[in-house]
Order: sequence, then C-alpha cells, then structure tokens
Amino acid sequence: VTLHLNPISSVHIHQKPLVFLLNSPLPLVWKLKTERLAPGIQRVFFVSLGSVVQFEKGNFSLSAETEEKFFPETNEHLLQWAQKKYGAVTSFTELKISRNIYIKVGE
Repeated sequence: VTLHLNPISSVHIHQKPLVFLLNSPLPLVWKLKTERLAPGIQRVFFVSLGSVVQFEKGNFSLSAETEEKFFPETNEHLLQWAQKKYGAVTSFTELKISRNIYIKVGE
C-alpha cells in the first residue's frame, strides 16, 4: 500500500512531528511517498506485526522511526489506545481494500 503524505494547501512545508498507526490484519509493505515535509522532523510509524515501511530515497528516513506494534483488535479499542497514549487523534481512516492512501497533514 502506498501512503501519500502532503501538507494541507495553506501550509507550504509541514514542519511538525507526526505519528501514524498503520494497522492491517495481514502484514503489509507500506511505501511512503512524501511532498513538502521538512527534513529532520520526527515522524513515527507504528505498524502491525510483520509489516514494514519503505521510505523514498532521500533523508526523510533519517528522522523517521518505525516500530512493530501489537494493536488492539477492534477499531474502537485502537482509537481508545491512541487517545490514551497521545491525548488526541486528529484523523482516523478505515479502508477495506486500497493500493493508495492520500493524507493531508497540517494544522
């Protein structure tokens, strides 16, 4: 699955830390495609067991962390876990089948 990350239109270059929970019932290769995300900013990708994140060429991967995680089974419990751990969830998306996911990040 290719994850496309771009800032919202009112943000020229996104310069804040990000945390993603990438959960799947089957192990996946998450391919990251990014535009206009500042280098050197911490970005964390938690993936379900057996999954991996592949970064584009460039230095984005130097400031990104990937960690395999055992996630709660239901979306409701996953959302509660994320809210408890991070205090807030700004976006939640559930897809049954997809090859591309487009996410706008920003304020």
